[in-house]
Amino acid sequence: MDYPLLDAPPADAGVTTYDLAHATHYLRLLDAAAEKADWREAARLVLGLDCDAAPEHAQHVHATHLERARWMTREGYKHLLTQQKPTAT
Repeated sequence: MDYPLLDAPPADAGVTTYDLAHATHYLRLLDAAAEKADWREAARLVLGLDCDAAPEHAQHVHATHLERARWMTREGYKHLLTQQKPTAT
């Protein structure tokens, strides 16, 4: 399934189909953060956002997706390990 990038990922308590569809983005954002890359670079290269045209929007999208990626490393993976079915969000 192809899910377009939203302004913010769903904040469901469990893993969603959106999370699964964007897992590569989440991993790349985590890698960029670990490397202390500038958020603009990560937003442009990983998420395909135009940081010059809409910097506040790009920063919001980057921050919300990075936070969801971090949630996946803290909590979301548990849902995957227990093979709970993802929600359709």
